[in-house]
Amino acid sequence: MDYEETARIRMIDESFVVDGRRMRYSISDNVDARGWALNVHGFFAGGGVYWRESTRLAAKLGLRVVNPNMPAFAGSDALQWDDLTMQNFAATLAQLMDHVGIDRALLLGHSMGGAVTVQFAHDHPDRTLGLIYRDGVATASWTHRRGLLKWLINPVSPDIADAVDIGFSAILDFPDWLYSRLSSMLSTLTPDVRQNARNLLDTAPVASMLLYTDLTPLVERLGASDLPILPMWGRLDRLVPPWTADEFAEITGRPMHWIWGGHSWMIPRPATTIDTLLGAEAGREFLSDIVRRSGLDLPVEHAV
Repeated sequence: MDYEETARIRMIDESFVVDGRRMRYSISDNVDARGWALNVHGFFAGGGVYWRESTRLAAKLGLRVVNPNMPAFAGSDALQWDDLTMQNFAATLAQLMDHVGIDRALLLGHSMGGAVTVQFAHDHPDRTLGLIYRDGVATASWTHRRGLLKWLINPVSPDIADAVDIGFSAILDFPDWLYSRLSSMLSTLTPDVRQNARNLLDTAPVASMLLYTDLTPLVERLGASDLPILPMWGRLDRLVPPWTADEFAEITGRPMHWIWGGHSWMIPRPATTIDTLLGAEAGREFLSDIVRRSGLDLPVEHAV
């Protein structure tokens, strides 16, 4: 990766008000880009956590990248509890696209963001160029915990057993982050996480929603369509475990592209996604499919 090339691109913080709610986002400053991408964050994160990855995507794909801060996260106002649905999360993305002036976009979704982008691609197929689905929670099997703590606590309290196992799995993901320049990673991670920690009354209901989210019927429909889908998963992911990856691949009929790392591999190694898109067969096929469907000018001269 050419550092000077990515260093020329910056993510600019912006916000707007829709339906009386403030939504924050960041946008790359390459205004002459050939198209758009949305990089949707996971739970307890925010768009700022992914800025190092997004600048690389912008530089190498020539796309202008938007990192949304979903409702209740990283300074964006929460939805009312009665409105807290995945459909309304997806609708928020559509409102952001309308505000920025985006007709169609490539979607990248990580963890919670994977479910949001599945919902969006289902609800707005004409606005979706393709879907990069990464360690997502759109299918329900991620809540089927099989860890030791689950086995020990389950006879006493199944609900607590699930929560403890999920929390412990998240802790196990931290050592993977040590493969990054720690100071650089913390500078992007800390502001959003700190803000989310101060806002637990709004983020906790989202966690509850995710535990009961099952978008399997939507995943089946997307799999049966001609939408370009690239599933990517960390081999060491214990938060959203490998059997969930296998489930998604089986439902969609798209082979899983395995990444060395845990649940949040793209945070410590932000070049991984773009390296996959340009250097791996699965990534080049994905970009070629987008070009065939949309005519968008993407760097696929070496595509298969």
